[in-house]
Amino acid sequence: MPFSSSGGSSSYKNFRQITRDRLLHEMLGSCKRGDSTQWKVLIMDELTTTIMSYTCTVSDTTEEGVSLLERIEKKRQPMPHMDAIYFIRPSKKNVNLFLSDMSGRASLYRKAFIFFSSPISKDLVGRIKEDGSVLSRISALSEMNLEYFAIDSQGFVTNNERALEQLYGDKEDSCKGIVCLNEIAARIATVFASLKEFPIVRYRAAKLLDATTMTTFPDLIPTKLAAGIWDCLIKYKNTIPNFPVTESCELLILDRSVDQIAPVIHEWTYDAMCHDLLNMEGNKYLLEVPSKTGGLADKKDVLLEEHDPVWLEFRHEHIAEVSERLNEKLTNFLSNNKAAQLQNSSDWGSHERSTRELKKITQALPQYGKQKDRLSLHSEIAKKIHSISRELGLRELAQLEQALVFGYAGMKDVIKFLRTKDDTTGENKLRLLMILAAIYPEKFEGEEGQENLMKLAKLSPCDMAAVNNIKLIGGSSENRNSSSGIFFQNFNLTKKNCASRKERPSEEKWQFSSFYPIIEELIEKLSKGELSKEDYPCLNDPTPTLHQSPQAHSIRSRRTPTWAQRGISGDGISRHASNDFKKMGKRIFVVIVGGATRSELRVCHKLTSKLKREVVLGSTSLDDPATFVTKVKMITADDQL
Repeated sequence: MPFSSSGGSSSYKNFRQITRDRLLHEMLGSCKRGDSTQWKVLIMDELTTTIMSYTCTVSDTTEEGVSLLERIEKKRQPMPHMDAIYFIRPSKKNVNLFLSDMSGRASLYRKAFIFFSSPISKDLVGRIKEDGSVLSRISALSEMNLEYFAIDSQGFVTNNERALEQLYGDKEDSCKGIVCLNEIAARIATVFASLKEFPIVRYRAAKLLDATTMTTFPDLIPTKLAAGIWDCLIKYKNTIPNFPVTESCELLILDRSVDQIAPVIHEWTYDAMCHDLLNMEGNKYLLEVPSKTGGLADKKDVLLEEHDPVWLEFRHEHIAEVSERLNEKLTNFLSNNKAAQLQNSSDWGSHERSTRELKKITQALPQYGKQKDRLSLHSEIAKKIHSISRELGLRELAQLEQALVFGYAGMKDVIKFLRTKDDTTGENKLRLLMILAAIYPEKFEGEEGQENLMKLAKLSPCDMAAVNNIKLIGGSSENRNSSSGIFFQNFNLTKKNCASRKERPSEEKWQFSSFYPIIEELIEKLSKGELSKEDYPCLNDPTPTLHQSPQAHSIRSRRTPTWAQRGISGDGISRHASNDFKKMGKRIFVVIVGGATRSELRVCHKLTSKLKREVVLGSTSLDDPATFVTKVKMITADDQL
């Protein structure tokens, strides 16, 4: 019974592909050896089930010899003729359930392969070794060190949905916050264990207003998290075979205080608008399309994921660009596709067509139907988004939001908007005031001013709690410098107000494309070696060679094992796209405590191409605006009871 730490493949792949390969090939594939049964049962807990679901499909696990998926906490039928694979957290409860399955004269399964999602304590290992009947039935026991959700090819979350509440709302003491940070640190560390990366650790330093101001627990969140991750990394460095000795990547640890505006401002990219405006459940959207028979609208579940090539192509584009190009694609497809031409023509059964030609076209019809349906589906979604944005009057609201961000508008403009746009929804008014509070926290100090704004916006005290709590997360933005920029109609060209960020040259031709998350600027400075060491100190002293020009970074070009040589990778990325990564430099990891946004995930994809370095975004959760607003309200929910 080998007790070992699992290692990754030496092939360079993107973040999600490595995660997938570890689960399928390193974990499940390793159980095919020896006298193991052909088909096995895969037993997981709630957390590991979700880890698998973000990365692998049921058909993926079937290909690796898994015929049945079970939950460890549920009662199961004995299958003494089959082997079982356990992928579980190393908790006392899970270990006891495992021992109950495999102990005694008649165990539930013939043999057991155990994989823990994170390091197991010596006490629990001792507990397993105590039972001789169990020990003889264990074929392998290993630590996968994989306890994160790979939500994107370049993004992960630690599933700490209550991080904002637990880290910023704990006024009496920091016990809840410390427990939360320790779990976050342990889970983030498993990312580096999985990828066998040893990072240079940078973090946002606590800001001291003056010598008399005490540093609070929220001020120290990035500092404490950096220390927690570092402790885990040192343990991995001493226990995982072939773990890097020197720094192989860069890690920047931030919290939500670095940018309170990105989670609530209206983004105009396809991905962001789908999750902001459509009633989606995760990545699933229930689309209503006109019935072909003229009756009730047909309902269709649509999964907006990376397996869809159209979604993959357009998700980070401006909605106007998406609509324009989708129409062009659909028109060109219908006019140039032979199957489409034939289906729409009157000579489908013409004798002039050869049997061979008809056979080829007939074989192409199913693929034609899929492509046509996919393009039509996204066209319908884009039309729905345009319709909703018109109904909500988002153009004028977005104009004001971006004017606030870049310093062209202020409190007076917001008051004017609230007075004249009474039909604006309560949620959008609340988000506007949260942006205002992030830029002008001093305007929300007095109760009288808050009450007047609350009445003007027709918001409840619970709603106003979200506005006040933005100050708890971080108050005003650090950068208020002004610079020349674009003209916003109805606002003065000259900046007379605070700006939350500098304007940057934009290649976008569409309106409302000027806004960018603060992390874009930070990542670029980090990559160039220009990030302030005072504001973002380094926990460990890096080797001098790491901060060179992007072209001088080590080139990742490694041999690909035979099982990985496929035309299309498991997460829908083409092999050619995957090969592009081989020319890239060292990875950059950015972690945001308190929830990341889709705009920040988009920036990581954008900068990966620009910097020629894979940029991976990690967070406690990925929040849409409505979810983030709810979480911000919960920070002081106990105070309102």
